[in-house]
Amino acid sequence: MKTLTDIRTEFLSFFEGQGHAAVSSSPLVPHNDPTLMFTNAGMNQFKNVFTGLEQLDYKRATSSQKCVRAGGKHNDLENVGYTARHHTFFEMLGNFSFGDYFKEDAIKFAWDLLTKTFGLPAEKLGVTVYHTDDEAFNIWKKVSGFSDDKILRIPTSDNFWAMGDTGPCGPCSEIFYDHGTGEGKWALDKDGHDLFDERFVEIWNLVFMQHEKHADGSQTDLPKPSIDTGMGLERMTAVMQGVHDNYDIDLFKNLIEASEHLTNGGDKISHRVIADHLRSSSFLIADGVMPSNEGRGYVLRRIMRRAMRHAHQLGAKDALMYRLVPALIAEMGEAYPELSTAKSLIEQTLKSEEERFRETLGRGLKLLDEAKGEMSSDTLSGDVAFKLYDTYGFPLDLTADILRREDKKVDEKGFESEMQKQRERAKAAWKGSGEQADNEVWFEIKDKHGATEFTGYTASVGQGKVLAVVGEGDMVEIITNQTPFYAESGGQVGDSGTLSGLEVVDTKKRVGEIHSHICKNNGKLPKIGDVVELKINSERRNKVKANHSATHLLHAVLRNTLGDHVTQKGSLVEADYLRFDFSHNESLSAEQLQAIDLKV
Repeated sequence: MKTLTDIRTEFLSFFEGQGHAAVSSSPLVPHNDPTLMFTNAGMNQFKNVFTGLEQLDYKRATSSQKCVRAGGKHNDLENVGYTARHHTFFEMLGNFSFGDYFKEDAIKFAWDLLTKTFGLPAEKLGVTVYHTDDEAFNIWKKVSGFSDDKILRIPTSDNFWAMGDTGPCGPCSEIFYDHGTGEGKWALDKDGHDLFDERFVEIWNLVFMQHEKHADGSQTDLPKPSIDTGMGLERMTAVMQGVHDNYDIDLFKNLIEASEHLTNGGDKISHRVIADHLRSSSFLIADGVMPSNEGRGYVLRRIMRRAMRHAHQLGAKDALMYRLVPALIAEMGEAYPELSTAKSLIEQTLKSEEERFRETLGRGLKLLDEAKGEMSSDTLSGDVAFKLYDTYGFPLDLTADILRREDKKVDEKGFESEMQKQRERAKAAWKGSGEQADNEVWFEIKDKHGATEFTGYTASVGQGKVLAVVGEGDMVEIITNQTPFYAESGGQVGDSGTLSGLEVVDTKKRVGEIHSHICKNNGKLPKIGDVVELKINSERRNKVKANHSATHLLHAVLRNTLGDHVTQKGSLVEADYLRFDFSHNESLSAEQLQAIDLKV
């Protein structure tokens, strides 16, 4: 039996043999697309190539792209564990042509890989095309020998792909595998009902980028049509291993077995959730995302805590997730060495988050049980759901997941109402402190858009979508949805650099969570909604980082030299110097200063 690793390798090797460059997966945080929370398709890293903004030294590529679909527009979180094919993390195999080959080669490559390399029976396959795409229909007939009724013409957007409201677009052709037997035509039962996603499962989507969509809705032909394809590796592995459920493939069976071994068995759904969420959590941490209460970090926290609640439900007495990391690395570490590199960080993050959550999980579950006993309908009140969130750290979807098993739900509107009340209380408290008390604009930005996503732990350049331009005159402040610019905090100065041609002289943190780029106004300011290029001054950043590290060294040496009573009272970290304030009962002698200097 071919393993998931075998199938990934054979796919990439096949296309390398057809002149494609094998390209590594891009990170899960897409620095070149501020409209995406996470990378969710193989084409994401090639977006600027397809639009003509970027040139590569090859015209054909193939990759196995790690993807996350949780949070934002694409969110499969609530279904994971309950269905056969929903995941928060998955791999997408793909082949791409940047103005090189087009439909005929793309279809022939797909057919040869499936029927010759993978050895799938032709009679188990069926395809769809966009209803007006006669070219693809005729190519499929020629390449596969299919009769007309095995090539369905689909008139809906399912078979027409677009990058956005404007830009490259084109018809799709989807390839399906028949997992069953029985009467009826391809993709339909004997009564004519659609059996997609049940008996007939999509395994590959071929996108033919041949048009340019304009703001007025019109379309023109692209001068160099391109190809973008996507095959779910887990789905393909299920087909190759003769199972109808992705969680029955070798990778998931091994992860679930490891989970069962550490918990002495238990509920099947819980082990499926843990296995899936272990993958997404570990890969996100390896790519620089850390659990927090905003943005990407909060999506990670939701995923982690959902799995941790299931571990608790299985009877795990101690933190479980971090103990499963070696099993994950054994399965995927060779293909993705970043897992091994970040092993300690992944384990430490999972362990500390689970231990912290366990402190409140039991009390929160007790409150929920009491509330369920008082429910007069099948809906939990929003104020109880909010208390679980605010006091006990239960993300809303975790509460919903618990109730789902009992056919109950949450009053989400009531929850949002309580959340808004908390925002108003926080705003009033901030004003009362006297800091930024006269500046409503920052609260409005935060209420509307949330906190700024900081990508600077793993990147020094990136793109951001402009959310606001504040001020006028020689200096303005520009807010983007994400940025690699570090905002002044904890005594460390903010980054400088450039923002699409504007000089960024400093970066400030407004109302605790908004990164504001302080820019010189050159008369060419971006508009709200524009995507801008962000680039920090890396040389200055490195000097600041070195001085920041020096403050920790200095603190340790002071305690070692003067005594454990020494504590930090403040600091200022600049690129060219640092200041460190500390407590001590007398001035330092020249000899002490020299000794401290030498040790640091």
